[in-house]
Amino acid sequence: MKKLQKIQEVITFINETHLAFLYVSQEDCSVCHVLKPKLIELLKNYPKIDLREVEADKVKEISAEYLIFSAPTLLFFVDGKEYLREGKFVQFKKLANSIEQIYSFKESKM
Repeated sequence: MKKLQKIQEVITFINETHLAFLYVSQEDCSVCHVLKPKLIELLKNYPKIDLREVEADKVKEISAEYLIFSAPTLLFFVDGKEYLREGKFVQFKKLANSIEQIYSFKESKM
């Protein structure tokens, strides 16, 4: 998963990517490290979703720009608009169902 290093890279990614999934983590977050491979595996089912990671402790502006108060935070954007937000303790079955609904609906419109 490619990491975004600057807030402008994050903004550009979200605004220029049809289906943008942002994984906000922190280096010292054990939950983040456990969740990351599960998320990568889940998103393999959705090849049109573009996934990027941002380390909140390295890109500090991410917190203010997207109102992120804890890690991990998962954000799913469609054409620059936030459709899904999950944080800290993610229920993967619920997350998978939400992604499926959004993905199926948005792709049927294309």
